[in-house]
Amino acid sequence: MTDMSTMRFNVRMAGIGGQGVVTASHILSNGVILGKGESTMVPFFGSEKRMAPVESYVRISGTSIYEIGEIIYPNMIVIFHSQVITHGKSYTMPFYTGLKRHGAVLINTEEPIKLIPEEQKELDDLDAHVYNIPASKMALEVGQTELATNMAMVGAVTALIGMPSLEAISQSIKERFVGKGIVTSGGTASLDSVIEKKFAKKAELVSKNQDVAKAAHAYAMERGWGEWLGYITEASKITLAT
Repeated sequence: MTDMSTMRFNVRMAGIGGQGVVTASHILSNGVILGKGESTMVPFFGSEKRMAPVESYVRISGTSIYEIGEIIYPNMIVIFHSQVITHGKSYTMPFYTGLKRHGAVLINTEEPIKLIPEEQKELDDLDAHVYNIPASKMALEVGQTELATNMAMVGAVTALIGMPSLEAISQSIKERFVGKGIVTSGGTASLDSVIEKKFAKKAELVSKNQDVAKAAHAYAMERGWGEWLGYITEASKITLAT
């Protein structure tokens, strides 16, 4: 069994404006902290407009983290939109630049993206593990909105790296959209009708995003993606021993 306290992951997320890449990295990072792990995250983007490139960097560990900033050598690259690959909409090009040997590439796509021969060869030489998930489709089917695509990506990431737990991610989603709690005024235990309706909408938003993250996690686990963690653990032992 893998000792999660000794694990360390550098995750680089890449997408386009409007997909919630930064929100996803916040939720993932906070979920790790809620699960008693250590994490830092840093977003990177230029103009704040739809379809503009966006990157975010999340460090995850069971022990103290002293670095912050851009991740040059990720263990995992998370691609939120196919255009990061097909149209070069990324600040890091090619998209797999710096990926560590045996690293994972998680792509939001219904069908595998055909790479040019040079790209495929480089990924093969790295023994990279490429995982395709129909995150946008899943967001529409489970959450009734494509805006939940980022939560599908988060759910799949947690399945691959084995942390944080779904409970921690669910709590992180709740804190992101609602907050840690509700303070009522005047000593009353009930909310007025306006606040109550507003909270009901937020509660529904939270629930749908949680459901999408759980569905993506289940999708990944059913396909054996969690085996990647054991694979890289064994690969690291072999590398250290030789």
